[in-house]
Amino acid sequence: MAIMYPEVWFIEEHTKNARYSLKIKKQLYSGKSKFQQIDVYETFEFGKLLTLDGYIMTTERDEFVYHEMITHVPSFSHPNPKKALIIGGGDGGTLRELVKHPTFDEIIMCEIDEKVVEISKKYLPTLSTALNGKDERVKLVFDDGVKFIKNYKGYFDVIIVDSTDPIGPGEVLFSVDFYKLVFDALKEEGIMTNQTENPWYDAHLLKGIAQRMREVFPMVKFYNAFIPSYPSGMWTFGFASKIIDPEKPMGISRFNDSFNTNYYTPDVHTAAFKLPVFQKKLVEG
Repeated sequence: MAIMYPEVWFIEEHTKNARYSLKIKKQLYSGKSKFQQIDVYETFEFGKLLTLDGYIMTTERDEFVYHEMITHVPSFSHPNPKKALIIGGGDGGTLRELVKHPTFDEIIMCEIDEKVVEISKKYLPTLSTALNGKDERVKLVFDDGVKFIKNYKGYFDVIIVDSTDPIGPGEVLFSVDFYKLVFDALKEEGIMTNQTENPWYDAHLLKGIAQRMREVFPMVKFYNAFIPSYPSGMWTFGFASKIIDPEKPMGISRFNDSFNTNYYTPDVHTAAFKLPVFQKKLVEG
């Protein structure tokens, strides 16, 4: 007699009335760090899936969209970036994209949770390639990003805040006080990018983030990318600087056929800032 095993699905609740689910082959890891619950699954549709506290952080199938857009937009907007800081980014995907830029001579990644890096290196090898310590420009620091950035004044050309959602432990990374620290740590042509949620289910969060960023930075714009495994599939990023306009990218000439991307191109860069009316109203108040 055949034994029928029940199907296993990962379910993420986006609202009380909307959910997203992926069918699971097996669970590869489950454990708690000092900061959060970490789980890794093998899915049928999206390959390996990393979740933190039950929320999707990344999947093998569509991670390149997020990591390319949060990284290459600021890097190609800057005329000649040399110093970069990643706050968060424990899965390694943002670092993997950043080291593709030969202009950088120093890249610091400050991740608060060492366990996330450890698990990513073991289970997400396609994301964590730059975490192998072979690139001499890279320095990996395990620390609170807010405390760490206080030690730098006018130092970085690019700061990428690759954080979790603006609730719980990650909330401080979306505060006015934190944006002031970022502003102080950037050079005159410095740029910050961050993930700023989606304009559908989290419209109130996006609106609040936009207001707080504008309290600190003279130049604030938002841009989109389409990531199937993230809530609504439409994801928004923030761009903040003192003087640089991302719609007039000053370093875009460095992009050529040998620069390996699967989503980002100069045309995508420009188009990503063309927001639909409803979203433009949100971020412009």
